[in-house]
Amino acid sequence: MSIYGDSTTNKLVVLFVLEKMEIPLTENSILDICCSSNNWINYMDCKEILWQLLESELIYKSENGNGEEKYNITYEGRNCLASFFTRIPQSFRDTIAEYIRQNRMHFKRTQEYLSDYSKNADGSYTITLKIQAAFVDQPLFEIKIKAPSRHSAIEATKKWHEKAPIVYETMFDMLIEE
Repeated sequence: MSIYGDSTTNKLVVLFVLEKMEIPLTENSILDICCSSNNWINYMDCKEILWQLLESELIYKSENGNGEEKYNITYEGRNCLASFFTRIPQSFRDTIAEYIRQNRMHFKRTQEYLSDYSKNADGSYTITLKIQAAFVDQPLFEIKIKAPSRHSAIEATKKWHEKAPIVYETMFDMLIEE
């Protein structure tokens, strides 16, 4: 479904996505949701809409400890959406809500479960795995491990997005007594 053309409705769609997602989103995530994955809004229009929503203070941008900027809806944005959400057709709101329900954890993982690797002088690789909680300047959890090959480093970074909660819970339970 595509709504190209109606700027006001497209702005409401972005506000609706941010409200339903319930977590701050990077610009790339917003563009992925609204443009690449669903073709709800034209890419260039979406970039312009983000700027306009920021200027009108219906959304705000914050930076996490990694220097990554994320967007979230403001109180004024929620009020605006509450007043005008009916301009988004009900069937389209249902489509957006269903997409978000099915994909929220994917976007949460890609934004909060961070992984990277770098090559060491001895030919091995150091893998850095992090859990970056929303609105926190420093990682909630960070671990560095050494891998023997680039292939194993890549595999570990791929697995991290699925295994991060289990690893964190296990480490916490083993090391922290309450």
